[in-house]
Amino acid sequence: MLNLKGLITLVVAMALVVAISNVAVSYPINDWLTWGALTYPIAFLVTDITNRLFGTSRARTVVYAGFFIGVILSLWMADIRIAIASGAAFLIAQLLDILIFDKLRQKTWWKAPLISTIISSATDTILFFSIAFMATGLPWVTWAIGDYGAKLAMAAILLVPFRLFISMVSADSKKSFDRA
Repeated sequence: MLNLKGLITLVVAMALVVAISNVAVSYPINDWLTWGALTYPIAFLVTDITNRLFGTSRARTVVYAGFFIGVILSLWMADIRIAIASGAAFLIAQLLDILIFDKLRQKTWWKAPLISTIISSATDTILFFSIAFMATGLPWVTWAIGDYGAKLAMAAILLVPFRLFISMVSADSKKSFDRA
């Protein structure tokens, strides 16, 4: 069972990722990529870890709380259109991630986090960039393509910390159970 400290840690991590990413997306690295593409995939890592360890209900709790706090921080830190686009894309994509992950949870350990993140990242990218940057004159389609490419790479890279974290928590839980 997820304790209050663990829940607060996951919610804070989610809110910080959202807020930082909403500021970072306004800063292009080059013509096809923004800094937000490198930070935002961590939100999917947080969701997938929560889902694997504690189930869909707790994962949704972390998403809703992270959404609420993240949007408030984003309204304060980022442009209003970024905050609105982020909120809409985040909520839809994260809830989709939870649903897909849960459907795949019994498969090989890497399939649920990778496939759910690939599909939900596409949803997030399309929604976010079209809401945030359409009709602004900025190269948002190019950014969206670069962003999605970075999210795909990050989805693969973040399998390593996902596996390590799940293994570490599972080992700690087993030790606690064995001592009881």
